[in-house]
Amino acid sequence: MVPPHRYYYLHNFERALAWIEQRYSDLLDARERDFLAQFGALAPLSQALLVRMLMRRGPWFRASKLVYDEIPGIEAAAQPLLALGWLDTETPMQLDELFDLHTRAELTSVFAGEARGSGTRKSDWLQALASVHVAPRRYAEWHPQASEPVWRVMLGELSERLRLMFFGNLHQNWTEFVLADLGVFKYESVAFDAASRAFQTRADIDAYLALQACRQALEDGADSAAVLQSLTACESPNPWLEKRRAKLLLRLGNACERAALWDEALQTYAQCSYPGARHRRIRVLERLERHEEALQQALLAQQAPEGDEELQKLRRMLPRLLRNTGLAKARPRPAANQVLVQMRADIVLDPPAAPLSVEFALRAHWHTDTSPVFYVENALINSLFGLLCWPAIFAPVQGAFFHPFQSGPADLSAPDFSARRATEFARCLAELDTADYTHTILARYAEKQGVQSPFVFWGLLTEPLLRLALDCISAAHLKLLFTRLMADVKTNRSGFPDLVRFWPAEQRYELVEVKGPGDKLQDNQIRWLQYCSEHGIPVSVCHVQWRVAGDAP
Repeated sequence: MVPPHRYYYLHNFERALAWIEQRYSDLLDARERDFLAQFGALAPLSQALLVRMLMRRGPWFRASKLVYDEIPGIEAAAQPLLALGWLDTETPMQLDELFDLHTRAELTSVFAGEARGSGTRKSDWLQALASVHVAPRRYAEWHPQASEPVWRVMLGELSERLRLMFFGNLHQNWTEFVLADLGVFKYESVAFDAASRAFQTRADIDAYLALQACRQALEDGADSAAVLQSLTACESPNPWLEKRRAKLLLRLGNACERAALWDEALQTYAQCSYPGARHRRIRVLERLERHEEALQQALLAQQAPEGDEELQKLRRMLPRLLRNTGLAKARPRPAANQVLVQMRADIVLDPPAAPLSVEFALRAHWHTDTSPVFYVENALINSLFGLLCWPAIFAPVQGAFFHPFQSGPADLSAPDFSARRATEFARCLAELDTADYTHTILARYAEKQGVQSPFVFWGLLTEPLLRLALDCISAAHLKLLFTRLMADVKTNRSGFPDLVRFWPAEQRYELVEVKGPGDKLQDNQIRWLQYCSEHGIPVSVCHVQWRVAGDAP
């Protein structure tokens, strides 16, 4: 048995392969099944070498650069991999790939007597040689006098598919997982079943990879019309993949806007159902000076906004759209601004002797044993929500969980995150209509202590703070706060006020947003403040000024 402390990365990789085989055995093709079987039959040193190579930037590797204390005899360990065709020495290599493998000094012996260009850098030399050495060659032909083998890893496409099936995305790589000490963190145990798999068919995997190719083309600056055509061809019956396609359409529209391709942007947004596309489409109509059409679209959107964020943007746009169409009228000061004025408080404090943020300075000024104050920002309400709604957050819905080492669902930022778990969330929130919710939250705090969660801030949430919150914040207010949080998890997880003040004897509390000199409220903070004010949740904005020497206290 390989000592796990030296080969922990191999042990983790084996766990990943076992999970893929268990979870997706019916979607694997013959080559993938052969790889799993053949990898398992390899000697440990060969296994370890392959994993090390898959973790590094390739696909080409010089034997002398593969130096690992736990893998003695690199060339011997490579032989079984060469026999299987997973490593290769005969594949032709491009000139730039050769340059990537060698230092400038080493290249001097490879290209002795050849032109080096006008500069002294490797890139200048590469440019000078590019027109001479156009065709790729085997490494042995480029460098006949080489004293070491150079191998190419031939598992790129296969490794990518396996990585996608394990992570559910391609922005995470094997290094991120196999080098992790998985014992450091605790993860929730999710009940995986076949129905919850994101990839139900092999065609789903192909569709994801096609979307990834579209994304790469967009990042590489490909023609927007060609990318749109490719995205149109990527339609899938899989709802999870369709959400990804819609999000990519939004990114394409954004790119068209940045390039001032207004007609292309308009066409792209018209096909996009992702939140934010409608607002962007109205903006593009405005840029095209189609003001009446933009106004009509904005008025329709205002009747059924996607959420508070879109409504806030529409309210800012409408006065301008009305002016552009000649329909502007004298408008009173917006009620939202009046609300912010009404909840404003001002205070002057002595400057702290040592560097201290304005939030902690105000907390220290207010805090007493009978009315404690905590700096919580986004942590408290999110944590209470995360504890009460734990079963809903970790429900095994399709496309949410790919492997057992996730800190939260992969679709957390998706616009339909709550809708896809509506039944589970309704069951959790129903506890707020009974006396059971406090017991549930406290019990779950004890039971799940330290388990990774996208909502629970274990480092800040103490039991005394938790009990104070449950004693002083009513169930009705918690339901209001949780309901808005669920309406748009991506946006509404942030923007909460900085401080919470408690008056335990009165079972009363207040949320306080703190602003120092020159600070302004952010849009998501404004939306939370307005919501709290409209629903009777005690909230204020405290503007702190530092006392100048000589001012009266």
